[in-house]
Amino acid sequence: MTKLKRATYSAAIKLETAQLVVDQGYTQEDAAKAMGVGKSTVSKWVTQLKQERNGQTPTASPMTPEQIEIRELKKQIQRIELEKDILKKATVNSIGQCNTL
Repeated sequence: MTKLKRATYSAAIKLETAQLVVDQGYTQEDAAKAMGVGKSTVSKWVTQLKQERNGQTPTASPMTPEQIEIRELKKQIQRIELEKDILKKATVNSIGQCNTL
């Protein structure tokens, strides 16, 4: 018995599909058929797009390339700050262990 793979969609497809509903007046069902995705999937994408346009941070992953880049940069900043804190603590600890003349 093989395990089914979950479909993944690009940010462009998600955005285009959600815009069909929000901007062009398609029903979620019609947009789902036109784009070949499930109706519940379209519903999630529409909700996410509406939240983003209202200035809310959606719980789902970002849709636009800019939002993806911002998310990645924030992760990088967190990692660098953590590394900095570790190095700072290591420096403080090693100063106390230095040999004095």
